[in-house]
Amino acid sequence: MNIVRRTLDIDTDTDARLRQMADERGQDVAAVLAEAVALLDSVVDIAGPEIAEDRRRLDAFKQTRTAVPLNDVKAWVASWGSSNELPRPAPRKIG
Repeated sequence: MNIVRRTLDIDTDTDARLRQMADERGQDVAAVLAEAVALLDSVVDIAGPEIAEDRRRLDAFKQTRTAVPLNDVKAWVASWGSSNELPRPAPRKIG
């Protein structure tokens, strides 16, 4: 593996959290940062938001008024891993 040295300015809270995470994993801070970047890359499209898709979905909602209320999503996510896991919430008319 090729190594590149970078100097980053981070706040003290972030530095403390990085060091804590590294200690918990038995890794150095550079390894924790590499994993964080890989995770971020896997879930965030750096190319930017799909404005056209967002507009299409907003227009569809305005026409149908069908959506999944946030509280339904929160309850569903909170139930994950429990013995009483909720089914995925279904969209319904709101507003």
